[in-house]
This record gives sequence, C-alpha cells and structure tokens, in this order.
Amino acid sequence: MPSASVPPVPSGGDTADRGRASSAGSPAASSSYWPVPLVRAVPLLVTAAVVTFSRDHSPFVGLVSFGVAALVGGLLLTVGVLLRLDDRSSRTLQVVQGVTTVVAGAVALAASSAGLAFFVALVSGWALVAGALELVTGLRRRGRSPLARDWISVGVLTLALGVVFLVVPLDYAQPLGGVEQIEGELTSSTVLVGVLGAWAAVVGVFLVIAGLSLRWQTDAGHGAAGHGAAGRTDAGPAGYRTSTSTDSSIDPTSDEGQHA
Repeated sequence: MPSASVPPVPSGGDTADRGRASSAGSPAASSSYWPVPLVRAVPLLVTAAVVTFSRDHSPFVGLVSFGVAALVGGLLLTVGVLLRLDDRSSRTLQVVQGVTTVVAGAVALAASSAGLAFFVALVSGWALVAGALELVTGLRRRGRSPLARDWISVGVLTLALGVVFLVVPLDYAQPLGGVEQIEGELTSSTVLVGVLGAWAAVVGVFLVIAGLSLRWQTDAGHGAAGHGAAGRTDAGPAGYRTSTSTDSSIDPTSDEGQHA
C-alpha cells in the first residue's frame, strides 16, 4: 500500500516570521496606532483655521502656515510611528515621510520671505513626495491592515494638493468685481493659500475620524473578547463539553448523582 505523505513541520524561524506578520496586521496591533492620526490632525486644523480667518493670503502667510504645520506634524508623525506602529516596513516609510515633512517645514520657515515661486515649488515638491510615500505605505498593507485605507486616502489627497499647486499659473490674476462690485483682485497667491487651508481642513477632519474609529474598534474588540471568554466551553476527551466556569452543584439525574 502507498505510504501516506506527511506534511513538513514548519521550522521555528518560519513560525516566528508568520507570528510577527500576523501580529503586525492584526486589529489589536493596528488599534494601538489610534493616537497618531489624532495628533497629526491638530496642526492641520490649526492651519486651516488660521488661513480661513486671515484676510492676508500672501506667499509669506502661506510659507509660515505651511512651515509650522509641516514642522510640528512631521515631528508628531515620526515619534508616533516609532512608539505605536509595529509593522517594520510601514514604520520605515512613515519615518521617512515624517523626516521629509520636518525638513520641508524648517525650510519654509527659514525662507518665509522667498516669494510665490518658492512657495509653489516647496509645497508641490513636498506634497508629491509625502503623498507618494503615504500612498505606497497603504498599498503595501492593503487587505492586511485596517490602517491601509486611511494611508491611501491621505496619500491621494496630498498628491492632489501637489498637482493643484503645479497647475495654477503663477501669473494668474482676476479682478473680483461682480454684481456686488467688490474691489480687489484674485491672484494665484490667494488661490493657492486658500487651497492649502482647504486641504489642511479636509485631511485634519479625516484624520480625526480615522483615529476615533480605531479607538472605537479597540473598545469593541475588548468587549467582544471578554464576552467570548466568559461563555467559552471546551470539549473533553469523550466529546463532553466542559465549562470554563466552576459549578459545585451536581445534577441528581446524572450518573454522578445516581452513584452519590
């Protein structure tokens, strides 16, 4: 008779690698990341508020607003992923993104009087690099981590910011006028600083929702785990179900009761 084939036994190294990959993509590991989107949202929402309520949309205001948001946000991202993200490859990409953002913010603050062309070049260059890094991070973990969708969304929005900055002509100028005869002129600087504020508002709100969603998933997971542990039963060797809870009472109709 042909001998039955025996499946190979995985080595200790393979088992450890599979365990690390499973833990990195598990909801429990991903849920520990929930504070990072929330702290990233803070400088973005502050920037959106400053741009919205400021009547000055000059390149100077744009560079200072972007510089502060990028410097603080990049630092928070870098520290957050180092402390909260278990997946090594995603952590590396996020750290590179954070360092790139910090450098861009420092350059913006140091050259805040450089003018419109510098403002466009710096923001568009940073947005294309940072957006691509976050998009790649999400695509690499798609289907394996609940964080992938958030990374992909923020990456696409950041890439869109870079594209808009490249599309708007530097010499764009349009008199306001209109029915209300508003005096003034709509320039490329006004448009681009406004776009920067709108992007900061949208991404900031999205990050708040993402962080709270991860937090709520953590609470729901802990509650389900506790409920499952309380009602779990284990099958005994003869097919009987043995409850994890102890009960000293004996059913008189059972065999044990009759023998007693």
